[in-house]
Amino acid sequence: MDLVLDTRYARTPDGAYIAYRTFGEGAVDIVWQADLLSNFDVAWEYPPERAWLTGLASFARVIVHDRRGTGASSRNVPAPNLETRVADLKAVLDAVGSDRSVLGADFEGGAPNILFAATHPDRVRGLVWWSPLPRSDRAPDFPWGDNRDDPESIAAESRSLESWGTSDFGEVFRSQQAAEGNRIPEDWSVVMSKHSRQTCTPDVARELMHIWHETDVRGVLPAVQAPTLLIAHAAAEGDVESAEYVASLMPRAEVATFPGEIAVSLETVDAHLDRVRRFIGIDTPAPSLDSVLATIVFTDIVGSTEKQASIGDRAWKELVEGHHDVVRQSLQRWRGDEVDTAGDGFFATFDGPARAIRCALEAVEHVRDLGIELRAGAHTGECELINGKVGGLAVSIGARVAAKGGPSEVLVSQTVKDLVAGSGFTFHDAGEHELKGVPDRWRLYRVVS
Repeated sequence: MDLVLDTRYARTPDGAYIAYRTFGEGAVDIVWQADLLSNFDVAWEYPPERAWLTGLASFARVIVHDRRGTGASSRNVPAPNLETRVADLKAVLDAVGSDRSVLGADFEGGAPNILFAATHPDRVRGLVWWSPLPRSDRAPDFPWGDNRDDPESIAAESRSLESWGTSDFGEVFRSQQAAEGNRIPEDWSVVMSKHSRQTCTPDVARELMHIWHETDVRGVLPAVQAPTLLIAHAAAEGDVESAEYVASLMPRAEVATFPGEIAVSLETVDAHLDRVRRFIGIDTPAPSLDSVLATIVFTDIVGSTEKQASIGDRAWKELVEGHHDVVRQSLQRWRGDEVDTAGDGFFATFDGPARAIRCALEAVEHVRDLGIELRAGAHTGECELINGKVGGLAVSIGARVAAKGGPSEVLVSQTVKDLVAGSGFTFHDAGEHELKGVPDRWRLYRVVS
């Protein structure tokens, strides 16, 4: 199949350039996200990868891009967090005119797809996730990740990063994959070494790994309404179990299990392609938007009643108006949507948790000039759409999180913390709390910088 591989760039609102390609002319758009190794020039040199993308292009328009900070995209930028990757994906889809796509990826490359699908459900036809990993590290309730308490596991990652970009990387990678039941062809070693070198420098690779170790999208999985195909492989340790676990958290997910190992080969690529072809061939009507993922932020003035009593009604009215101006300026700067105000408090939503935190921190800082202090709380969850406005349990949780805050504090839920890895925030554990009217106990975090 002869394909024209023309590279173009989508410019993001903050000025970065995201390199992308489109090829194939099918009626359905498939966006395929690479995992940590991201350089579509080098990926095309590996025959199985080329066969996979060419096969997708036989029945779909395929869209690929290099993530920010890697490959052919802008390199002189910080390593992207999850929210930035979602925004960059949206920029690419807008650039190519893709209104509703199938989002595909392998391993950690699926994390931004999950957040995008939950936040923009009207733009997602379905998801395909090869060897789904909602988080990288092992946990008591997720036994399939990396064991960060195991010296051998830590040493293996160190060897991989220390050899990054060198001629040794391919062999190190192959040996590590073999230990996990995933045999990489020997002739891929040279390509793998080149792929790492052309993806990014070792320092950026370390930062990307650090971000991934802190990311956990499990809290978002129940909010994804799009049909989802999870591809698992019986010969890879924990691959099927992890996929079945992910499927149990998603409303419309199914697991397709293949014999053999994770690595695509020329012998197995046709079977995988056929399964994806049948999956996206299902007529999936555009979803009726009765829910959407959002980050909820509540703020209110600390000690408002005492302050009002001490300065009088007229001065209080002027103070509240000044407070409203300050908060609304922050909402506009960080692209928040004001939902409601109730006296001295704000209720707003964001489609990105990092911007929600930055908005709250800024508002808390700026209102001090008025001689008052705010408390703020944030939670990310699936919100019901009621007469065009968000509601439901996630909103109640956001309000309860804010109520636990002290003067000039911004508290966030565990879900928010897990989604903003790599955003530069520092959190202090604020302990477990009972949130009035909300089941279970909730671990909260204080944003300290």
